[in-house]
This record gives sequence, structure tokens and C-alpha cells, in this order.
Amino acid sequence: MRAVLVVNPKATTTSERSRDVLVRALRSEVDLSVRYTRRRGHAMDLAREAAQEGVDLVVTLGGDGTVNEVVNGLMAAEPPTFRTGQTPAERLPALATVPGGSTNVFARALGLPREWPDGTSMILEGLRLGRSRTIGLGRADDRYFTFCAGFGIDAAVIQRVEQARKRGRVSTPALYFRSTVSQYFLASDRRHPAITLERPGETAETDLGTVIIQNTAPWTYLGDREINPNPDASFDLGLDVLAMRRLKVASTARTVTQFFSQRPDPHGRQVLRLHDVAEFTLLAARPLAFQLDGDYLGEREKVRFASVPAALRVIC
Repeated sequence: MRAVLVVNPKATTTSERSRDVLVRALRSEVDLSVRYTRRRGHAMDLAREAAQEGVDLVVTLGGDGTVNEVVNGLMAAEPPTFRTGQTPAERLPALATVPGGSTNVFARALGLPREWPDGTSMILEGLRLGRSRTIGLGRADDRYFTFCAGFGIDAAVIQRVEQARKRGRVSTPALYFRSTVSQYFLASDRRHPAITLERPGETAETDLGTVIIQNTAPWTYLGDREINPNPDASFDLGLDVLAMRRLKVASTARTVTQFFSQRPDPHGRQVLRLHDVAEFTLLAARPLAFQLDGDYLGEREKVRFASVPAALRVIC
């Protein structure tokens, strides 16, 4: 089996020595080449090139941003073995994800351990046993995502955190909490919800303040604790949506508290939830922050979302 390991050398939880250990472990099971990312977006190019070379497996070492880039590179590739009628999962290399970032939502949602040595052991076992799983992806315009997207406050919070990290701050739950409070109270126009959600054949949902989209559950983690706005979201189904209407302090606090419940079921007059949705479009009356898989992608006024079933085969 031919494989390519795409490494983000800035991955927060691995060192050069641990990367060497990982490479040796993988080479005990596959014919491996190692390629390092040098800039943002480079993992996309490396994954596309690997697929077009006809490799059987692409392994990532990095966080959720690296995984997202690799997935988008794979989905854009045309492997030499392409045959009409194949699903993407049938024609593309399999994907394996070694957790190397600070949160690793995608890997953990697949059931992989949080730490990279344990995750590597599980992947090696999956390769030996031929164990894999076919999953669906989400697509936002022309960009794919593995576990979540956001339009509004959560994306603006991610922008704040990214700016803080550029100033040397460490990504911690406390940093996310402070960024969320600052964004909600100081930088959000909570009195004038700007988002409309449109679905084919359905009445439009208007006056939405912020929207969370999930391709799986959980949405993210706070340390070891799952945060679940849409607890029924699944890689095997369409997309799940949670939108909050007017972002009043009391109703917003109640809804966010429900995310952390042992048996989450967010509900209320200011909450809209949709399950297993094939496609929809979000329209905004003014430019709003937009994120995919925890990466801030700028401001948008319109984003079209779609579920892409049987998109990838993953080793887990």
C-alpha cells in the first residue's frame, strides 16, 4: 500500500522526535513518503498531488485546519484510476488522521483517542485489519468541511482567537470564553438579526442572529467535554442546523447552557433546529463572519450549503 503523510510542522502537540516515531511506525505497515506543509493552503496541493499519483492512503499530522485542507485537496483530485459512476469514497485514497492540533474535533468525532501516540496505534490497527468507514462531508459553496461551519457569532469568535494567537496568546478554553463574551456584548448587533435561511420547497426562516451547521456531533470540545448544539448530527446523514433568532441575554444564555447538558436538547422560542438537511442557503443583510472546521474565512453575505454523502473512506 502506497501512502503519503502530510505533516504540518507547526502542529501544536508534536515535536520533531515524535514525528520521527510516527514515520517509523507507519513505514512498518505502508510504503510511505513524507511531505511537509510550508504555507496556508499547501496541504490542499499536497493531497491533490498525492491522489493524482494514485496513492492508496493519505495520512495527516496536524490539527483540524490541516485535515480540512487535505480533504479539499482530495475532493478536487482526479486519480488515475477514475471510473464513471464511482462515488468519491470509491475513487479517492483513504484518509487517516493523526491528531496533532490543540482540539482535533474531526479525529475525536471518528472515535480516535485525543493523544497522537494512541491515535497512531488505532490507525495502525485499522490498517492491519482493513478497518475503515465511509463518511459524508458538508460543502459550503465550493469548499468542503468535515465537522462544522458557522455564520455569525461563532465565526467572529474564531477570528478574535486567531488574532490573539498571532499576538502570541495560547489557545485555551479561557481565551475562547473571553473572546465569546467580548464578541457577544461589545461587537454584535444583537437587536437586528440579519440572516435568512432558504430551503427548496420550504418557507424561508428570517431574522436569524447566528447559525451553526454540523456534519457530525459534537460541534467542538471544551477540554474533554463535548459541546453539542446538534446532538443528532452524523457523518452518515445530511447537515444539522441550529440558529438563534434574537440574541437576548436570557434566551441566549439558556440555549448555550443547553449545549453543555449531559443530554443536550437545545430548544426555545428563539431556537431553530433542522435535522438531516440536504441543502440550504444562508443570506445576510450585511457581511457576517464565516468559518469552516474552525478556520475563519472572512465575511460573506451569501453561502450555499449542501450535504455530500459517501464522500471519503477513513481509517479509524
